[in-house]
Amino acid sequence: MNKIKVAVIGCGAIASSQHIKAYKNSPYAEIKYLCDIDMARAEAAVKDVGTGQAITDYRIILEDPEVEAVSICTPNHLHASLSIACLQAGKNVLCEKPAARTYAEALEMQKAQRESGKVLNIGVVNRFNSGVNVIKDMIETGELGEVYHVYVSFRAHRSIPGLGGAFTTKAIAGGGALIDWGVHFLDIVMYCLGDPLPKTVTGQAYSKLGKDMNEYTYLNMWAGPPKLDGTYDVDDFVTALIRTEGPTVTLNGAWAQNIGIDEMYIDFLGDKSGIRLQYGQEFQLFSARNGSLMESTPKYRASDMFQNEIDGFLRCIRTGEKLPSHIDTVILTSRIIQAIYDSSDRHKEITLD
Repeated sequence: MNKIKVAVIGCGAIASSQHIKAYKNSPYAEIKYLCDIDMARAEAAVKDVGTGQAITDYRIILEDPEVEAVSICTPNHLHASLSIACLQAGKNVLCEKPAARTYAEALEMQKAQRESGKVLNIGVVNRFNSGVNVIKDMIETGELGEVYHVYVSFRAHRSIPGLGGAFTTKAIAGGGALIDWGVHFLDIVMYCLGDPLPKTVTGQAYSKLGKDMNEYTYLNMWAGPPKLDGTYDVDDFVTALIRTEGPTVTLNGAWAQNIGIDEMYIDFLGDKSGIRLQYGQEFQLFSARNGSLMESTPKYRASDMFQNEIDGFLRCIRTGEKLPSHIDTVILTSRIIQAIYDSSDRHKEITLD
């Protein structure tokens, strides 16, 4: 396959640690532009990777016919507008998660993809995780029997990111713990279950521990330091019940809670076996055989999920293959997240037609 010229818009943490590195390591890619509104950050990314041109104006990318693929690694409020602009300019797009701040924005992105005929994948990178795919195969082959319920927990003690900044400003991020962490957990569930259609959603989101920013006590803060004159209008705790055409799903998620124990796992409950997946780690299989209770930790060969994601994105541009991360599939997760927020705001169950 001929090398595809690529550009990355947004040179922050996820771009520098994953996207740019994966493009550099891919035999299918040639980095042409690294773009950021902060020229110093763009130049640092170019220096770090040893290739590409640092720019601050993304329109240079749109106007360059050589660029075929673009990674969008900006704050959430720019995902929809930049993805749509790139698609309309004839570029293939890999947009970081979440697809957008709202389901309505995600639908606009999907519309632009269909009109352009170009690729629009979303950065739900766990769909390229080796262990997650082992679990998906086990569910599909019936090893768990009927999976009737999935329980999700993504809870941390006091881990609000960059208090007062972009992560805690709804106009920029679209939400808090649910849209930031929950998107990954919900997407793993949907993927492993075969993306069942959601039917009803009941949820409640809370903004409690970070509201008084001056009194918020913490040990460390990722995406910090805090901006005490900034904004905090997002959720730091969320709970929900989702009924799908298949299993039910319940979740509890927290950036911050007054329980000093972090829990990051997904339980898949089947009538033959069950699985607990520790997020980003191995999983345990529980079953009963020959009158005995069995517990095991399956071993498998793991590969770099970000490299898998980037290589798959580049490959599908040439082959026309539709990856599991395509907007047409991933938009279900956006719909569920929107329904949880809507249910919380309206204090009622949301029915999805």
